[in-house]
Amino acid sequence: MVCLTPALLSFLFFFLYPVLRTLLMSFYQVKGIADGMSLWEYIGFSNYINLIGSQLFRQSLINIFKIWFIGGIISVFFATLFAVILTSGVRFKAFWRSLIYLPNTISAVAIATMWTQYAYSNQDFGLLKSLFRALGIRALADIQWTGPRFIFTSMLIAFCFGSVGYFMLILLAGMERIPKELYEFSRLEGASIFVQFTRITLPLIRNVFRTCIVLWSVAAFNFFVWAQMFSPIPVPETITPVYYLYNVVFGSSMFAAGGNINVGVGAAIGAILTILVVVLYSAINLAIPEKKLEY
Repeated sequence: MVCLTPALLSFLFFFLYPVLRTLLMSFYQVKGIADGMSLWEYIGFSNYINLIGSQLFRQSLINIFKIWFIGGIISVFFATLFAVILTSGVRFKAFWRSLIYLPNTISAVAIATMWTQYAYSNQDFGLLKSLFRALGIRALADIQWTGPRFIFTSMLIAFCFGSVGYFMLILLAGMERIPKELYEFSRLEGASIFVQFTRITLPLIRNVFRTCIVLWSVAAFNFFVWAQMFSPIPVPETITPVYYLYNVVFGSSMFAAGGNINVGVGAAIGAILTILVVVLYSAINLAIPEKKLEY
């Protein structure tokens, strides 16, 4: 018990107390994030009712769902594809693995800046503009990728680009644990590569896939930096709940109802996100229950 005391105290003061205080704050109108509890004004569920009635907040929930669902499919698909290729005996495996993982070693701010200022630039030096011009596809070359019509898609592609390497490394580690003898036996039985992947690889990395989905969910629901970089001035197409929370707490006139800052609304957003994450995690556990596998 003595050895557990420091960890227990750390949990109480640095995790449980802030969570409970934030939950309590969500039922109050709080004008400043540093205000003491004596300055809080109790308003019940008004913060939650105002959020549900806010078109902008509902749009942020739609955006985060699309990021989680569509981005998850893209990221996990390409991560799995690259992991399969790297475990197939390709030459210079270490080089390709490092190259694919490279974006994860660079700050998200730097990666987002590269995409917005170079890859998506509408100037003559823009990567996509130059590429499509060289291919003679004028319609795509003239697209304004960071305009309101395409900014969400552009942001999602950039986010997935920066995420694939991370999940590729996790899946690669899981695939490399599978005994090579299983594939050798299946080849002797005449199994194709597709059959080997669906009957051997996928079932044996089931728990790894589950871990990737959980980690992706956490990353998606905390989506903030990319939205801030792609639209320093908030626009509905890029707003996510965390982005909404940041602006409502730190005073963007676009989010402050009646021009009055209410930190309690930010606390309510945090509580809603917590509930959504718990529900999502429970759904993942039901859909992909953890199984102990023996090779």
